[in-house]
Amino acid sequence: MRSDKKWSVQPMVSKELKDCIHRLSYITDEPIKNVMEEICVYGIRSKKVNSHLSTNFIRSVRIDNTLYIGDSNRTPVNRRTARGQSNRISTRVSGQMHDTLKVLAYALDCSTAKACALLLHATIQDTEFMEEFVWGYLKRHVTDDRMNELKKVLKYINENNPYIEEISWGSFLAFLIDEIKDSTEKISETVETFVVNHWRK
Repeated sequence: MRSDKKWSVQPMVSKELKDCIHRLSYITDEPIKNVMEEICVYGIRSKKVNSHLSTNFIRSVRIDNTLYIGDSNRTPVNRRTARGQSNRISTRVSGQMHDTLKVLAYALDCSTAKACALLLHATIQDTEFMEEFVWGYLKRHVTDDRMNELKKVLKYINENNPYIEEISWGSFLAFLIDEIKDSTEKISETVETFVVNHWRK
């Protein structure tokens, strides 16, 4: 068996979660399968996400160097009533990730696909993931000069913001997406247009 073999996983997720993943795919111009794998990789490495998921663990497991204690009195996630409409969504993950999903499934006493669905849901809701995901995308697709300009823009906005909320990379990218939703521009082109036409004025 090839060491780089990919394993298919097809979790059932809510319509809202599926739409969110599709939006991230559209924003980043990455295939949905790649976006899902990136979400899973981040989530399984995050102690914050794993701690959240561990509140549902039936069995004790070790993930990385952390031991999570299960409780056999908890109601297994498979027996809980599903809310809303569910949609199947497909991804392919590495052998190592597949093995980790099986460990998660063992702890949760559910299928690998169900464990993947819960991991996707928990990770997407983590604002730190969204920040890192957006930041990583911008770093890969926007030149260093433009990134420096964007950092200055965000710093200026947040330092002079009379409101309580802080503008994040995620909300900033959402603004840029609104700017291009009716055009054929890519994000990198929109960043350049924004920097040249708005900021430097």
